[in-house]
Amino acid sequence: MKPTHIEHIGIAVKNLEESISFYENVLGLKCYAIEEVKDQKVKTAFFMVGQTKIELLESTDPEGPIGKFTEKKGEGLHHIAFAMDNVEEALKDAESKDVRLIDKIPRKGAEGLSIGFLHPKATKGVLMEFCGKK
Repeated sequence: MKPTHIEHIGIAVKNLEESISFYENVLGLKCYAIEEVKDQKVKTAFFMVGQTKIELLESTDPEGPIGKFTEKKGEGLHHIAFAMDNVEEALKDAESKDVRLIDKIPRKGAEGLSIGFLHPKATKGVLMEFCGKK
């Protein structure tokens, strides 16, 4: 199973409004969507750069994954997401190659996408996400 493209790059931020202002005023990008994903305890903002999205992630709970990330590592690059035709099959394929998964089955992510994460200990320190419409 091969990615079709980089779907988005996730960036953890402490203040979504300030970060949106930076991306709009300094980079000239336009935030086209803000969404809260309650089960992931995160609020997101999206920008398009060519075919790739930038996803800003602000924690809504210090105990959520982004809250823990920013507490430990500060703001910055959180993950890279690869678009897959079939997320469930891509996760199974990775697992069959002895890749440690965070998600064995896809779950609902922002923008209605199906998502699943690979553990950074299995991917040379990079948190990777598979995402798609299935």
